[in-house]
Amino acid sequence: SVLLLRAGLALLAWPIYLLSFLGIWEPFCRKVFFPFFLEKLSRVHDKKSKKHKQELFRNLPDFRGPSGELRLLEIGTGSGSNFQFYPPGCKVTCTDINPNFQESLSRNMKKNQHLRYEQFLVAAGEDLRQVPSGSVDAVVCTLVLCSVHSVSSTLREVLRVLRPGGAFYFLEHVAAEHSSWTYFWQQVCFPTWKLVFAGCCLTRELWKNLEEAKFSELKIEHISVAMPWMPIEPHIVGYGVK
Repeated sequence: SVLLLRAGLALLAWPIYLLSFLGIWEPFCRKVFFPFFLEKLSRVHDKKSKKHKQELFRNLPDFRGPSGELRLLEIGTGSGSNFQFYPPGCKVTCTDINPNFQESLSRNMKKNQHLRYEQFLVAAGEDLRQVPSGSVDAVVCTLVLCSVHSVSSTLREVLRVLRPGGAFYFLEHVAAEHSSWTYFWQQVCFPTWKLVFAGCCLTRELWKNLEEAKFSELKIEHISVAMPWMPIEPHIVGYGVK
């Protein structure tokens, strides 16, 4: 039944599959569709997850470095929807593999003048070679680990750039319970969803990757973030300390 429904969904999305085959969809998605879609999704997701983010980032000031400054690196900054939750004076370095969020990113920077913006790096989560080892106090990653090529490589880079005692903050959608209808629909949507939404994987059990990473302390909470007509309700939220 999963295979039949996958085929039916692929049939409905055949124009995108055709554009992908012709090599047109990926550049169009990266430059136009995904930045537009992510900005709209972020607005809805932020409303649904605002309380969780406020609680998550509440203790960010506790991880200030010896100088008293908080140096923060965000992986997959996108449109900058997390800026509003960072403490005043925080020095932010933005990274994203897709440089086509500049318009919405600039708007959020202007809205959040309480922060100090250091630089924007075009970089994948798996390759942060432009960031020196042990140079940041906190790393933030929200709705990004679903689409990186390698979760384990990304987490190794997170641990490399963090100073000892620094923290990694995350909020990610994950696979549902295997016996649930949500997981059934995640399996049905998986191939088409991944194609349409720039490599986003619906069925990653990211808590396992985090548990396998070498954090000295790890806090993970499983939550639900209701997103209408989208199979991404199950989330994990928390932080790990290097």
